[in-house]
Amino acid sequence: MVSPPVPRLVVAAPSSGSGKTTVATGLMAAFAARGLAVSPHKVGPDYIDPGYHALATGRAGRNLDAYLCGPELVAPLFLHGARGCDLAVVEGVMGLYDGAAGEGELASTAQVAKLLRAPVVLVVDASSQSRSVAALVHGFASWDPQVRIGGVILNKVGSDRHEELLREALDASGVPVLGVLRRVARVETPSRHLGLVPVAERTSAAVDAVDAMAAQVARGCDLAALEALARSAGPLPAGSAPWTPGPSSARHPTRSAGSQAPGTARPAGERGPVVAVAGGSAFTFSYAEHTELLTAAGAEVVTFDPLRDEGLPEGTAGLVVGGGFPEVYAAELSANEPLRAAVADLARSGAPVAAECAGLLYLCRELDGRPMCGVLDATARMTERLTLGYRDAVAVGDSVLAVAGTRMRGHEFHRTVVEPGAGAAPAWGVRAPARRVEGFVQQGVHASYLHTHWASEPGVARRFVERCRTS
Repeated sequence: MVSPPVPRLVVAAPSSGSGKTTVATGLMAAFAARGLAVSPHKVGPDYIDPGYHALATGRAGRNLDAYLCGPELVAPLFLHGARGCDLAVVEGVMGLYDGAAGEGELASTAQVAKLLRAPVVLVVDASSQSRSVAALVHGFASWDPQVRIGGVILNKVGSDRHEELLREALDASGVPVLGVLRRVARVETPSRHLGLVPVAERTSAAVDAVDAMAAQVARGCDLAALEALARSAGPLPAGSAPWTPGPSSARHPTRSAGSQAPGTARPAGERGPVVAVAGGSAFTFSYAEHTELLTAAGAEVVTFDPLRDEGLPEGTAGLVVGGGFPEVYAAELSANEPLRAAVADLARSGAPVAAECAGLLYLCRELDGRPMCGVLDATARMTERLTLGYRDAVAVGDSVLAVAGTRMRGHEFHRTVVEPGAGAAPAWGVRAPARRVEGFVQQGVHASYLHTHWASEPGVARRFVERCRTS
């Protein structure tokens, strides 16, 4: 059966820094202001842009990552997020044709656009060119005939004369100009060592930034033409159906059958195990599907803020601490001694604890000399070196998340190092780009630098919740 078309646009660019986030977020907010239910998506593993997307649309920002989840899950995850929406906007990653290093088009914006059969709007930084813009656009439009460049938005245009020259050059390209954003109207969003400052840390300033993006895009872009382009997207491939977090979501039945604990949704009226999920300003990196998978497996998910809450939620049977910026909040996290003690007690009890990147740092003995939870015999510190990239990994041994031999793909993105002590086994054997072991498995604790997307292996969430029931 052919899925009904969901009007959709992919916002891409020739390179990073061209203005994709401003345009994509501004489009989302401008369409939402017109009364449309807008589904926001981001290509790649980025956690921060989806926060701005959520603010613009009032819906959870969702990632479409063909490396972490596999190309076969891109359309189902898109349909899951876009359910009930009038239109979807997908923000690309890096340059249009840039993807996982050494993997061809894998995980590129171009690949996702093809998988979604969606037209592409190319955002071009025109600040240092005039007639050359036509050659650039022609090259991007002709590189892959399966990628449909439906229009161009010119960014950082300096003057009326500059705009005139750009439009004149593009007249013969066959690619329409759907918007012009002036350089003087550029919206600034504050950044730091890992990119934009997350929405959770900016509150009213983030709202102001999104409002400014929406106003700039509404002034400079032809929203009617962009909506018409979105509606020109054809049907998704035959057989495409929305992803579901329930048991039928298993992606690799032959690999997972008999190896991952199946887990079951709790009977009506019965309270499931409480899974505490760290949130607040220090832990903002999480995929919406993780909470959905935990809930579908029967857990009662409760979010708490390690910067403010002095104890874990009542009845906590398991703990998930995702990514974020603990190094920015190391002093405040360290000062919350009652919560640090509660986390350590929970881990010592053997309860399941899953931690990724920032969560790993929080479980260490100390971070930049400040005491942390002391669950792991390890110290962590900030460095100048950025560790970044996709990883192909395999579980070294059994843990609360996976059985030995389970393969998952992950992503690393940090400027810290962890110096381990003794007493814990590694979590992952990283197969690419270089062979090494990584992370910690200790009693019920699974802690690692790798950010993973559980939709790629739903048995992870089911196994975790089952361990919460029985630990």
